[in-house]
Amino acid sequence: MPNDRRVKVKFGDREVDGVPISIDHMREEWNQYVLSDQTLLKARLIVTEVIRLVDEFTPEGDPVYVIKSANIVATECPPDLRRRV
Repeated sequence: MPNDRRVKVKFGDREVDGVPISIDHMREEWNQYVLSDQTLLKARLIVTEVIRLVDEFTPEGDPVYVIKSANIVATECPPDLRRRV
């Protein structure tokens, strides 16, 4: 069922129409990085809303999507970097 509801989205220096797109499937995995001090840095992006811009396309012809998201960050530090509590 198509979504005909339109929203206004700031795109560069313009305000354009967008169509909210539902998220039907999610798989949110952690990106993991080992830092030079041996800390394990884990991060993931949580997408909360997707909007497809109306009549806006990439140079390759693909539609432009705008996402609203939150970043989640966690660390696992070596014992010698931890504060004593």
